[in-house]
Amino acid sequence: MLFDAFGTLIELDRPAARLQAAVRTHLGTEISHEQAAEAMRAELTHYAAHCSTARDQATLLHLQQECAGIVLDRLGLEADQATALKVLSAAIAFRAFPDATAALRLVGERGLATAVVSNGDCSLPGALRSAGIEVGVVVDSATGGAAKPDPAIFELALRRLEVDAAAALHVGDVPELDGEGARAAGIDVVIVDRSPAPAAGTISSLLDLEPLLA
Repeated sequence: MLFDAFGTLIELDRPAARLQAAVRTHLGTEISHEQAAEAMRAELTHYAAHCSTARDQATLLHLQQECAGIVLDRLGLEADQATALKVLSAAIAFRAFPDATAALRLVGERGLATAVVSNGDCSLPGALRSAGIEVGVVVDSATGGAAKPDPAIFELALRRLEVDAAAALHVGDVPELDGEGARAAGIDVVIVDRSPAPAAGTISSLLDLEPLLA
């Protein structure tokens, strides 16, 4: 059983509000919620485009420095590099979706091997643990050498699980990445859509996996 991480199992915990508090604490100034939200959107866009470059501590630090600089630039603020990193670190925290832990428990009760397959950096295992998510195998695009929708990242997860593609199921939230990539690797796919009007053929909660697992 394969799961995507961001948007499927975990999400950012109130990033704009956390950034407001971080700027107040470390820079002694106030920013609006709208300013914070726009700065975090810019940071996340940059992160998504470059997360696969952060394969070790040195390259992760470089990416974090870039992201911290983007946040301060969007806010029109200045700080030394160490303070900028403190601001970013305080703004970034992850929480599990309410259905994630229960869904993983259902999977575990059925004796199914589980992996997370996600575009992300080398800190992904720690991000999952910080949100209370424990899985046996974590494959991120930075250390895995391929990013979704490349089927190679899914194939690597299957090798680590020692599971055949025909016996696997992948659950993710982005059809263009999770759906196309997993199907190219020969894996069945379920897309979770938590929007108010879920698309046809999707599930609205990870708990909807229960009848499929039977």
